[in-house]
Amino acid sequence: MARRRGFFAEIQHQNRVAEQRQRAAARQQAAAVRQYEQAQRAEQRAILSLQRASEAERKQFEKEAAAAHVAAMQAEVEQLNSALTDAYERVDTLLAATLQVDDYVDLESLRRTVEYPFFDRQDLHELTPRPPVLLDPVEPVFQAPPAPTGLFGRKKKLLELQMQAEEAFGRAHFQWEQEMRRIPDLRRKNEEQYAAMEQLRQRALNDAISRHKAECARRDQEVADHNASVDQLITDLSYGVVDAVQEYIGIVLANSVYPEDFSVDYDPKYDPDTAELSLRVLIPTPETVPAIKSYRYVKASDEIVPVALSQKDAKDRYAGVVHQVALRTLHEVFEADRRGLVQSIALEVGVETVNPATGRETYIPFVAVGAPRDSFTELELSAVVPLATLEHLGAAVSKNPLGLVPVNGSGVRRSS
Repeated sequence: MARRRGFFAEIQHQNRVAEQRQRAAARQQAAAVRQYEQAQRAEQRAILSLQRASEAERKQFEKEAAAAHVAAMQAEVEQLNSALTDAYERVDTLLAATLQVDDYVDLESLRRTVEYPFFDRQDLHELTPRPPVLLDPVEPVFQAPPAPTGLFGRKKKLLELQMQAEEAFGRAHFQWEQEMRRIPDLRRKNEEQYAAMEQLRQRALNDAISRHKAECARRDQEVADHNASVDQLITDLSYGVVDAVQEYIGIVLANSVYPEDFSVDYDPKYDPDTAELSLRVLIPTPETVPAIKSYRYVKASDEIVPVALSQKDAKDRYAGVVHQVALRTLHEVFEADRRGLVQSIALEVGVETVNPATGRETYIPFVAVGAPRDSFTELELSAVVPLATLEHLGAAVSKNPLGLVPVNGSGVRRSS
């Protein structure tokens, strides 16, 4: 059977799957961390004890270590059995779990509000730093040489010093003149480079702003389209439009929280002329439900082994799953449909599996039942035996779902 979830139903389904996976991952990670920390502490204690121990103490420690290993294996067995008990508790209470919640879905809750992206180029708002001001170099000033000392040749020495000072001054002044001629060109180049960098910044800023506005506009439109679809769904549902009724039922059933690794699919078809919903429900095949009674530790082989569930218990548990899913689905649809658009449900519960004879996928029905709203809503589901309730409703029920024995649904209204 092809999956036919509507747009909103698929969103709800994916949200539920994501939540279940997050919870499972968190539990697994927490358990792994605890086990690792416990192992680390035990190893550290053992190392410390062995380092301090004498030979006699070592033998005692080895004996205690062996006992500790057995205790650890027994603790692991208890943990496995506890997890197994929890898993069975979840599948054994499929019907009770849905009775604790209101299955009605307020379609207004499907509306979205726009979440705008953060503008991540705030740096582009900062102006390009201007280049440092190039000051005119200080013009050299001639410094007359000091008068020479000594008794002889002072005039000659003074003349030489004066010539040297004039030559130095001439060179310095020439360099200053050269620098003065270069300054305007350097200032112009600095300003041109600054202008070019500032232009690049402004262009990059404008581009970033345009991209941000475009993304905001896209999100605005996306949310507007989504909310318009919600409006249309609410309007169509008020008029009992077939597609809207089927979409709403799909949303309700997608909201139904089953245990992890227990995937349930639906195919609703609504007939407005008869106000009847034909609904086929696909549940996991028998091998997905644990067939283990418990775990035990075998000391001789130092391993933990599973103890198989008896064939009768396995058969009864899977049959119980089938019966509970049938009643649960009927309850969820009728409870969620406050308008009373669905007055009766023709329900089938079954599996899709590969036919070993043909190698092709085949559908095997386990329950076929027609349930009128009035008679079903009178039931007190918290106190019923699911199989007895199905028989009370005139359902055709497989004698052995675990063995993939199909139901004989002749004479019972069935989903097409």
